[in-house]
Formats: sequence, structure tokens, C-alpha cells
Amino acid sequence: MKNLNFLITGFAKSVCILFLVFGFTACGQYKNIQIPLAKNSYSYSGCEPSIDINPFNNQHMAVGSILDGYHYSKDGGLTWKSKQLKSSFGVYGDPVIKFNSKGNVFYFHLASYKKTSHLDRIVCQKASEIDKTFNNGTAPEPNGTKVQDKHWIVIDPQTDEIYMTWTQFDAYDSADPKDSSIIVFSKSSDDGNTWTSPMRISKFGGDCLDGDNTVEGAMPALGKNGELFVVWSGPKGLMLQVSKDKGETWLEEEKHLFEHQGGWNIEVEDFFRSNGLPVFVSDHSKSSPNYGNLYLNWTIQDMSTGQTSVMLSMSADNGKTWTKPKKVHKETSKYNHFLTWLTVDPSNGNLHFVYYRKKRESKATDVMWACSMDGGLSMKEQLISEKSFEPNPYVFFGDYLNIAAQDNVIRPVWPRMDNGKISLWTALIDLK
Repeated sequence: MKNLNFLITGFAKSVCILFLVFGFTACGQYKNIQIPLAKNSYSYSGCEPSIDINPFNNQHMAVGSILDGYHYSKDGGLTWKSKQLKSSFGVYGDPVIKFNSKGNVFYFHLASYKKTSHLDRIVCQKASEIDKTFNNGTAPEPNGTKVQDKHWIVIDPQTDEIYMTWTQFDAYDSADPKDSSIIVFSKSSDDGNTWTSPMRISKFGGDCLDGDNTVEGAMPALGKNGELFVVWSGPKGLMLQVSKDKGETWLEEEKHLFEHQGGWNIEVEDFFRSNGLPVFVSDHSKSSPNYGNLYLNWTIQDMSTGQTSVMLSMSADNGKTWTKPKKVHKETSKYNHFLTWLTVDPSNGNLHFVYYRKKRESKATDVMWACSMDGGLSMKEQLISEKSFEPNPYVFFGDYLNIAAQDNVIRPVWPRMDNGKISLWTALIDLK
């Protein structure tokens, strides 16, 4: 999320099948719960949510939302408390929430540090428990006035090492061909107290215009033998980088995986913007038959029709080969599917997706959940929003949704819009 100083104006029939497959306790709609927003003056609070579930207690969960919202629940998401996150570095959006194996909760975000320059670092704040006070935060070393943006994180469940990747802009929104965007990496081996010096891991850069020709959306994932994989999108398509020594060294040149059909900066009618950046995860459950699989989830756009689709590809051999991309949802010309997110339940390896489904001939937008229990070979999809909403194309509405799973407790999180007003929601999905 960038340029936040601006002012913007002006199926049911599948449920019984799912009951048989997943052992649902009942056929029907999952209860939607509204998450209260933190009190602040930001007009677009509730967008770009991030959620994670405590690995020791799946009734404890935390959510971050822009610009500085922190929300937590101790009863499985039935009730929530919310507050503003504060740091002397400034809290300026792109929240990423992660728990480690100790039950500590981390809140990563952009900064707006008054002593230096806007968006000059990625901040990591930590709390020992979801209802405790966060520390002031730490950050990898800034690089002058260069903008650091759109970070994602993976935490090794065995060692608690934190791996972070993001985009560095020489000058955000600059059209100067001398300015470029690159992918950088840093890690922490002491629970976020200190960070290694940021390292460039993309040989090929992009421009600084925050569009298809910008390298962006870098997301790390762990291999079963300790490998570290990173995927991003940009002018050369979807790219893969690999480290076999925990980020000390990387391939001399990133590998091309797929063309990104339509580019990552896709456009959906009636939405302010809707990126198709990749979501990249691995199955790290040793009890799963698909342990070690890498899963890549992204959105494409057919430029001849404008239709958008949510895609999935997987690798079972440490990223050497990948399956032909396929749609997560049913084939249809009636809807656009977009703003996807994917997680793997670490207890069993099940895949869980959340994304918007919007009618192509109207503004009516719904939230969909899809699940695969066989490593992505088959999918079951279900409508989970209790009612449709209508977006406003002139109101900023964020760049992504989110979903977390732990021991068959699945919690998607999404913003909805009613009469131009944004609210934040989850659904109580519990598989037995």
C-alpha cells in the first residue's frame, strides 16, 4: 500500500457435498462476525487485513488492518477487541501478522519516521501475547531515502528465524528510467531484535511506477530441507529465487516460472484497484502426505474479455517443475474472481483460499472460500459472505484479503463496503 496521503473523491447446492467431504457439523452458511475498527482518523481503515492464529491455542487470533489497526480475539473470533498500534517509527499500513513457535505475535508494517523519511523502513513490533503491549519495534537498516514497501514474511517453525522480503524503490512513482525497483531480503535470528543487512536478491529490476513493470509482491516460503524460496511478479512475469543456506547466498539469476497474464496490476470494474500479485506458501506439516509441496496462487486477467480468474500451480520437487496453472474456482463467464489469498493448515496440509467473486454485469460482490484436502488436485468452493456488497470505484479498498488456519479452525478476513463505508469481517469456519 502506497501514497496513503492522497484524498480520493467523488453454492448453496455445494454445501451438502462439502458436508460429506469435510464432515461439517451442519449444512448452511458460516456465521459472519464484524471486527470493530480501531479508533483513528484514517478514512479507509479495515482494508488490507492480515490474520494469524496462535499455534498453541487456535481460539487466540490476531488481525492487522490499515493504517494502524490491531484486533484480537480469545474466543475463536466470536468477539474482538481493537486498538491503534503505536511506534515512534510511525505505523503506516501494509500490516503482516505472524505468530512464532513461542506464541509471540509479530506485527510488521510500513513506517513514516519523522526523523528520517517517509516509508524508509519495514518495522517489526513484537508482543509476548495477543493482549500484551507491543514493543516499539526494530527494522532492517534503511537505505537513505529509498522507499521500502510491500513486505511479506515467513517464520521457520523449527528455529523461529524470521525471513522477510520486500520491494525497494529508488524513488516511488518516479518515471525517471535511472530509478528502479528491486527485491531485497533480510532475516532475524533473535525474534526480531536485530536484522541482517538488506540484500538484493533480484538480478532483474523494474521501474518505480508501481505497475506491471515494477517488481513487487515478493513472498518467501520454506522448503522441507531448509531451503528458502521467494516468488514475485514484474515485467518478466512470475519469478522464483532460491537459497539453500538460509538466505546467505542465492541463485545468480532468478528463474522464470510463468507469464503473468494481464500483468499483476489488473483492473476490475467498480473496484478502485485490484492487484493480482502472487501468494506463495509451502506445506510444512510432516503429517501431511504433501509435505514439502510449494503452492503458488495468483490472479490473471484475459485482456480480450477483461475477465479475471484465480489460479494455482504447485511443485512437489523443490521448485524444479511446476504443474500447469489451473483455476481454483469453477469455470464461468458470469463472474470476476480476484484479490485471492491462500494458506496451508500446518496441522494437516489442507489448502484454504479466500477471494472476491463479483458479477460482471453488476456491482454485486461476494466472498468465496475454497478448500483442497489433496494438495490442490481437487477443490470445493463455497460462498461465505452472508450478503453481497457493492464497491465504490472512487474509494480506496486495499490490495488483498487474508486467511489463516490452525487445526481445522479457518478464519478468512475481508473488508466489505456498504454505501461507501468500509467494515472488516471474518467467518467462523470450523471443520470437524
